Amino acid sequence: MKILILGAGKMGTFFCDLLSFNHEVAVYDPDREKLRFTFNALRFSNLDEIDTFEPQLVINAATVKFTIPAFEAVLPHLPSSAILSDIASVKTGLPEFYESAGHPFVSTHPMFGPTFASMSDLSRENAIIISEGDHLGKVFFRDLYNQLHLHIEEYTFSQHDETIAYSIAIPFASTLVFGSVMKHQDAPGTTFKRHMAIARGVMSEDDYLLSEILFNPHTPSQLELIQEKLNQLQQIVKKRDSEAMRIYLEKVRENIR
Repeated sequence: MKILILGAGKMGTFFCDLLSFNHEVAVYDPDREKLRFTFNALRFSNLDEIDTFEPQLVINAATVKFTIPAFEAVLPHLPSSAILSDIASVKTGLPEFYESAGHPFVSTHPMFGPTFASMSDLSRENAIIISEGDHLGKVFFRDLYNQLHLHIEEYTFSQHDETIAYSIAIPFASTLVFGSVMKHQDAPGTTFKRHMAIARGVMSEDDYLLSEILFNPHTPSQLELIQEKLNQLQQIVKKRDSEAMRIYLEKVRENIR
């Protein structure tokens, strides 16, 4: 299959490395410097170069802020049969874009990234495939993610957004609160250092990505739940209520068991 990857960032080069030995792959990025790190693939920095390549599948690996603009830029250079695909962690605006684009599409979300995941062993990671997508496109990504030994779930766009609000927005919000009260420690404990490593990883992400994940319409209800549980803990600590603390801790252990 002829596959065009949009964006030569970390995920773009990951997919290039993954696919280029079994498919004819081209990578487009207007920043020629980034193309230095792509191998075994055609390198395009000019949109006109895509015309003669005639991709059958387009994988949009541009950063979240530029996902839709990248599609809009490349659309005039694609065959009408080309399947559009994205791997964005934020799907805001994509259902509407796909509806108007006039191309078959498939949307997925690899629930891992180069910040924390071991890219050489993804057997404990997950991926979401959006159910509204093109059948052949979904088959392609299901086969690909199975090769990586990922656990795969199929959700609608709406179900995806609900899942992200729970599984990503809560850790991100908790980390932001942790970081916002941070001060220098000369002799930090092990738990503190682990939290700090997570905070630094999260804060290395793009500001737009962090904002869009937290601006998910389903996030406020999750933040309210955090506030509720934090208030409950605060009252237990203030009262030094050992029995209430025991019940609180047991509930936490039950949740993470």
